[in-house]
Amino acid sequence: MANELIFFTYPSCTSCRKTKSWLKEEHVDVEERHLFRNAPTVDELMELLKLSTDGIESLLATRSQAFKDLGIDVDDMKLSELLRLMSDNPKLLRRPIITDGKQLVIGYDKPGLETLAKRKNRIIAQVS
Repeated sequence: MANELIFFTYPSCTSCRKTKSWLKEEHVDVEERHLFRNAPTVDELMELLKLSTDGIESLLATRSQAFKDLGIDVDDMKLSELLRLMSDNPKLLRRPIITDGKQLVIGYDKPGLETLAKRKNRIIAQVS
């Protein structure tokens, strides 16, 4: 995941559309991955979790109907079980998710997106 911006998105998600629009307006290239067709693997979720400042709560959409329908208590689950559950059921993930392998932005977060874009531009300038 390093150096390339990966954008996990779902087309009918309002925050995803706003984020995609911002990325397009700012000419920020990303590898776009449809969250449900190409869900993050357990290993990718672990890497995202390592970048998170809020732990699993930053990735897990606990207010979603999909989560509520499960009727589970995440505190009773092992991390490996929870990551497998999220990988198998990407509706449980907050969205969009954007990362360059070093930083993580979840949801439409303009300041976070600006930071990622600046970082990417700096890396491109150093390589050129």
